[in-house]
Amino acid sequence: MTARLHTPVSDGLPMPRRLWAILAIALSIGVSVLDATIANVALPSIARDLRISEAASIWVVNAYQIATILFLLPLSSLGDTVGYRRVYLWGIALFGVASVGCAVAHTLPLLIAMRVVQGLGAAALCSINSTLIRLIFPASQLGRGMGINATVVALASVAGPTVAAAILSVASWEWLFAINVPISVVAFALSYAFLPENPEGRTARRFNLREALLNALFFGLLFSLVEGLSHGLDAGWLLLLAVIFGVVAVWYLRGQLRARYPLLPFDLMRDRLFSVTVLTSVCSYLGQMSALVALPFYLQLHYGYTELSTGLLLTAWPAVTILLSPLAGWLVERVHAGWLGGLGLTMMAAGAALLGWMPDSPTEWDFVWRMVLCGAGFALFQSPNNSVLIASSPTSRSGAASGVQATARLLGQTTGAALVALLFHLMGEEGPRVAMWLAAIFAALGAVVSFSRLGLPLPEALQPKKWGRSDENPK
Repeated sequence: MTARLHTPVSDGLPMPRRLWAILAIALSIGVSVLDATIANVALPSIARDLRISEAASIWVVNAYQIATILFLLPLSSLGDTVGYRRVYLWGIALFGVASVGCAVAHTLPLLIAMRVVQGLGAAALCSINSTLIRLIFPASQLGRGMGINATVVALASVAGPTVAAAILSVASWEWLFAINVPISVVAFALSYAFLPENPEGRTARRFNLREALLNALFFGLLFSLVEGLSHGLDAGWLLLLAVIFGVVAVWYLRGQLRARYPLLPFDLMRDRLFSVTVLTSVCSYLGQMSALVALPFYLQLHYGYTELSTGLLLTAWPAVTILLSPLAGWLVERVHAGWLGGLGLTMMAAGAALLGWMPDSPTEWDFVWRMVLCGAGFALFQSPNNSVLIASSPTSRSGAASGVQATARLLGQTTGAALVALLFHLMGEEGPRVAMWLAAIFAALGAVVSFSRLGLPLPEALQPKKWGRSDENPK
């Protein structure tokens, strides 16, 4: 391993340091995304070994996801303050140590506590990984970096159950967490050696613990309210929860509007390109998660497919996303991101609508080509949209922009899943089909919003180049 390299960079890292740095990002982000789903398959075994109910075991998954969501924005702000590289290294270290804790935990409270710490580490990684990609790649190649990142996230998102099944076939559930340790060690070593420091110093803001806790309370109550609505919580409790959320929201948002460097970056939202891109992102993830949650029920309850057949059919969507994300990252250097995002979400809307309207006695191919259309459309949207979101923010506020990107994704996904649960509660067997049409509506709305960016000036780094022209950094 070479000596630590942490000099500021102005336009990406030189080769081959760039390759080592992106490998560090891929390993750490991959394992953090993987851990969001890897424990799902083992929940029955965990419940049996810890002598707890299956309902209680679900908190092994929820604790990780909730902790990640609650701390995204505070940790992205901390990156703007103390340095992205430092926060990232602490995130990897925290994730690795907590993985050891999960592997040796033999009571539910301890396991949940370690999963919360793991989620905190994952929040540090997810909140600023896009910022680091901005520093690793030359500005003219930001889309390529985002394409690689999108591929890693898509692959890790769908690999969880498969990896878990492979590990559980030869070892106990504790190894689902122990396997993270060597990966975290390698990711930490690569990150320590090759990730760059903040190129333009740090913002003048100081990290405010009270503000961070209020942010966590705001999002915690928001997601609790959404979950309560979707699962038919008693009206009295819903009203109480809504009142408490309203009070906290007014308190939190008033403070954020006055802040010079708010955690919820209203300063960045004043830029129309940035705010429109965030809205596009939320719409896309609402549509994506609505469809992906509903599809297993749709295939099994409406068309009688087995769990194995359903799993095989569903791989069509993420598989084509994985394949096409790097291409989309390259295309954004030559085609306006508004066109790419609008066309991609139009394709996704068409695929979801066609899934909601199937011919009589459909074949497997009838499902596959529609899901391929959805996955290809999502790939065409994702990397260009993320590139615009990061490139349209000042370098000194890159951490905040990256935190907003991750928050928009999780907000859309969580709300989409909750809406599908509400449809199931209200509409019974017709819920999955209606959810597909709802996914199409969200994707179509995202397409309209994306096309609206065509009249807005793009950041210089994303100005489309002529076909055949190469701006490869010679460093």
